[in-house]
Amino acid sequence: MVDLSWYKGRKVLITGHTGFKGTWLTRMLLNAGAIVTGYSLTPPTDPSLFEMSGVEDKITHVTGDVRDIDHMQKVFSETEPEIVLHLAAQPIVRDSYKDPRYTYETNVMGTVNLLECVRNTPSVKSVVNVTTDKVYLNEERQEGYREDEKLDGFDPYSNSKSCSELVTHSYKRSFFTPDMEKGIRTVAVSTARAGNVIGGGDFANDRIVPDCVRAVSAGKKLEVRNPYSVRPYQHVLEPLLVYLTIAMKQEIDPSYQDYYNVGPNDEDTVTTGELADLFKSCWGEGFDWEDKSEADAPHEAGLLRLNCGKIKKVFSWKATWNIEEAIRKTVEFSRVYLDGGDIPCEMDRQINEFLKEATYG
Repeated sequence: MVDLSWYKGRKVLITGHTGFKGTWLTRMLLNAGAIVTGYSLTPPTDPSLFEMSGVEDKITHVTGDVRDIDHMQKVFSETEPEIVLHLAAQPIVRDSYKDPRYTYETNVMGTVNLLECVRNTPSVKSVVNVTTDKVYLNEERQEGYREDEKLDGFDPYSNSKSCSELVTHSYKRSFFTPDMEKGIRTVAVSTARAGNVIGGGDFANDRIVPDCVRAVSAGKKLEVRNPYSVRPYQHVLEPLLVYLTIAMKQEIDPSYQDYYNVGPNDEDTVTTGELADLFKSCWGEGFDWEDKSEADAPHEAGLLRLNCGKIKKVFSWKATWNIEEAIRKTVEFSRVYLDGGDIPCEMDRQINEFLKEATYG
């Protein structure tokens, strides 16, 4: 069992807290007793997990844009966070082709602004910048990418996240490595390169599991545009617990700060079509899908795997829920949602089950 009581009474600032991952992370921290400030745009989807989750009136909820450094610095100065978890991003590959400038402004300059606020806020002790598995120069090979390999994402989203990594590396060396002569204080800084996440409450466009739920709700057969693309899928709670573990461990002992891949076991790296089949198996009658491959679609990697040996070694990490269990939990949540059930209760139930089964940290 993993105990997050270390966060009780700790002041945590999350950017992107109104998104899918940010909402689950906020709920986890509230359950642990943390004092949470969220800085984010309005919820990015309608329906919105954030609005269903019951967290808004339990945190300091700030609507703000990471491109607005003056506003963000004001929030940092007023709330004096100790831990910063940076999740705010433009996260959709296809949207990055439609609006590359906004993607780079948000994902690159948003990171610069975030780290400037950290630099100017003495209370901050620990920072985790959440990027993506797509930061690597992807040669579509079978073996997984390691943290020391070249960063050079292809599409504007992936590339902007590669840039976000490099920005973080520079700030870490320039401003957060202690140097008494230059007056540089210690701030522990890590990045986490997460694989594709699935779970209840994701309503984003151009993601396979939300598309499955929408198809079920509409009584239509799902059209899968890239059924043979291989991705490292994991339940959303897997990387969130890793982020919290990194943030905690590196504040206690700065030697833990580093750059970490956060992905599933190799056997849980599956094709989009296989994931749709798993959803069909868990959902049962009422769901089916068909191959609608697009010959002229924007470029997306056909094969991507991560080597997660570092977090296994450093944190004795191992995945808690395999891909079948992750889909089953997503289906359970989706049934509660479609039946008009208690979403906060379902979130807490799944969080508690996950933490009881997790064994690392």
